[in-house]
Order: sequence, then structure tokens, then C-alpha cells
Amino acid sequence: MSKQHLLTPYNKNINLNNRVVMAPMTRGRADNEGNVATDELHGLYYEQRASAGLIITEGSQVSRDAVGYINTAGIYTDEQVEGWKKVTKRVHDKGGKIFIQLWHVGRMSHPDFHHGALPLSASAINPNDKSFTPEGFKDTVTPKEMTIEDIKTTVQDFKNSAANAVKAGFDGVEIHSSNGYLFQQFFNGTSNHRTDEYGGSIENKARIFFEVLDAIKEVIPQEKIGARFNPSLNGPFGTTMDEETIPTFEYIIKKLNDYNLAYVHLSEPFTDVSEIPYAVTQIAKHFRPLYNGTLMINSEFDQEKGNKVIEEGYADLVAYGKPYVSNPDLVERFENNLDLAEWDQSTFYAGGAEGYTDYPEASK
Repeated sequence: MSKQHLLTPYNKNINLNNRVVMAPMTRGRADNEGNVATDELHGLYYEQRASAGLIITEGSQVSRDAVGYINTAGIYTDEQVEGWKKVTKRVHDKGGKIFIQLWHVGRMSHPDFHHGALPLSASAINPNDKSFTPEGFKDTVTPKEMTIEDIKTTVQDFKNSAANAVKAGFDGVEIHSSNGYLFQQFFNGTSNHRTDEYGGSIENKARIFFEVLDAIKEVIPQEKIGARFNPSLNGPFGTTMDEETIPTFEYIIKKLNDYNLAYVHLSEPFTDVSEIPYAVTQIAKHFRPLYNGTLMINSEFDQEKGNKVIEEGYADLVAYGKPYVSNPDLVERFENNLDLAEWDQSTFYAGGAEGYTDYPEASK
């Protein structure tokens, strides 16, 4: 390739050596009592990928209530902060930048994670999906509708975790408001049947997200905050679109112009939504005109498509997920137009070093 837009620096609120972003991916390697990120696994894994313009970590739960997958590293205890400090140091020592993704799964959790208590959500509606518990996949249950006090506690949990992220040395945080987890459960009318100030109107359904954002910016500058959304998610994680889904995301993205964020991170549809009349099939093209800040896009991009979406002006940054599992030197492979190594999906959540830190760099 002649000119690779992916490999050019980016400097708007966030200064990056290139526009290749490592997307957040759950990998299940914090298999210790405190769900702590470790130097020997997480530290090495992210250090190996430090040539990315930006690394966004796996989702890191903001409280015990937020947990919904086994062996995921949290960011709500002092022990967890100390673990992440080792990770950020290794990435920074290699010249990299790293944000942590702040995560609450809501109803996608299971009572097994909460000593028998129900998981929390916008409304008491079962997503009818599967939760990855310590005893394997189990059917989800009908969650507890969050009280106003639950919501206030959750907002504070996100704020505390953002403050912990600063202590741990992260360059910023990403609010995981995507993929059918807690925030998207509030955004979507099919999962939010509330009649109070957090339900009904589009503004009300988006309220909890903006309360969290406003709380986080009290402890970390706005230009160090990113947010991730998946507007046309339909099917996975119990999420079903309705006529107000896209207008809700349009409202959120437009309102984010009032902030000065590091970026907005959008996903192209995970499934075929072409038969849904009110879905958007091309997310970057649809939302780029609505947002004045830095736009990051992901899902199914390769080298050619990544360069093209930037060249066409639909995105500023491109996030890569699975290619980063098996290609720690993804940037260098793009630079030299090398083939990418295939990933082994059976080791995505297997624990240990296999399929995690043992993928070699390419021999040029």
C-alpha cells in the first residue's frame, strides 16, 4: 500500500503515534481470588502490543455488583489498582498508551456471582441469554430493577473506579456503554420499561450514562475519557432494537458534542440488520456527520478497510480486536504488509499463557 492512513499520527485531545487501536477484549486471565491483573500475564500481554497507537484494556468491573464473567480483572479494590500499576508501567516503558475500559454487565450477570442475589438492570426483564459463570454457561435470570439508590451507587462506583484508574497510571478511561450491558439496557426500550426519570423518553433513558460521565469528569479530565456504543446491536446479549433505538443513540452522540472527550468508539453491527427497517447498517457513515470529535470505529476491519474508512473521512481511529489476539505486532505487520497470524478461538478464555502471551512476532 502506498499511503497508510492507519500509520499516521493523530493529535486531537489524544496524541497517538498511529491510528491503530487495540480494542477491548475479555480474556479471563485474572483467575485469582481478588480478580487482580498480574504482571506475568496481563503485564506481558499488553506490553507485547504497546506499539498500538492506543490500547484499550478488557472490560474491568467497577464493583462486585458489576461482575458478570469469570476471571475478569476489576478496578475497585486497592489490590486491583496495584496490579494494574504494573501493567501500565510496562506499556509506558515501551512508549505505549493505555486506557482502561470501565464495565458493568447489568442483567448479563448471574446470581452465582452475587451470593444468590439477583443481578441489576434497568427493568426486571430477563435477556434470555447465557451468563458465563464459574460453573460454565448458565441461563440468565430475571434481574432486579434498580432503585434510585442503586443507580446513585452505580454512578459513584464508576467515579471511584475512574479515580482508581488515575492511581493505577492509566492514560484515560473508556465507559463501556455498549454491547447489551448495563447502559445499553437503559438505552433500549425493550429492556427499559421504567416510568421514572430513567425511563420513557429518550432523554430519560440516556440519563444514567450522562450522570456517570459527569461524575467521572470530576476525577479525570474530559479529554482522557472515551465512550463506547453499539447502536445497531440486535440479538446478542439479549438486546432487541426498536423504533427509538437509533434516535436514542443519535441524541447521545449529538449531546456528546457538548463535551471534550478523547473519543467516541462505535461498533458496526455484529449481526445482519439489513431486514430491520429502523436499524442502521453503516454506523460510521451514519454517525460521523453527527459528531465533531474524534470517532473510533471497530468490528470486522482489516488493513485495507481500516485505511479506507479513515481516508474517506468516516473515522479517525480504527480498533482491532481478534487480529490483536494473535498479532502482538499488528502495527509492524501493517507497516511491512505482512500476512496476519490466525487466532485460536479455543484459547480466548482458557486462562494461563497459552493463546495469550505466546503468539510470536512476525519474522520480517
